[in-house]
Amino acid sequence: MVRESRYDLILDKAAELFYKEGIHATGIDKVVERSGVAKMTLYKYFPSKEQLVLAYLHRRDERWRSWFEQAADRLGGKPYDKLLAMFDALEEWFAGENFYGCAFINAAAEFGDASHPIRLASAEHKALVMAYVKRLVGEAGLQPEEDIAEQLCLLLEGAIVTAQVRKDTGAAQRAKRAAGALLSIYKKE
Repeated sequence: MVRESRYDLILDKAAELFYKEGIHATGIDKVVERSGVAKMTLYKYFPSKEQLVLAYLHRRDERWRSWFEQAADRLGGKPYDKLLAMFDALEEWFAGENFYGCAFINAAAEFGDASHPIRLASAEHKALVMAYVKRLVGEAGLQPEEDIAEQLCLLLEGAIVTAQVRKDTGAAQRAKRAAGALLSIYKKE
């Protein structure tokens, strides 16, 4: 059995706490306690709480986008179908017992300064999701790509926030119906 590195252990425990309880609400002492490492060990890998948060967001971005794209591939088929399957993927996510909303929306909400590195990391995640959606829109042969992708991302974000705030897993399917109506305007038969 491969032993988990201290870096990964600290990051895993911090990620659980940041996602579930919030960044400001989670102190370094709590991360140290949960991970079972000395404070000096934590600071060896993450010289500041901000660096720990940024590592958490970076890893969360990579893992979430990978999951999201794989789920759209699994649930959809052709690029057009994947655009709608994105909402089915969200529905699966919302139904999970560990759904606490979007880590990036949550993080951005905790930091008011738009130039703060944590806000910038959150914005970067959203830009990467947008790029994926825009690519699918292009592969589906829909125009104008940017405008359609922006509208779909608004529906995705709205579903995520609704599911989090109202504990409404049905938000994904309502957003999917709206996306279907939107795409039908642009679809060329």
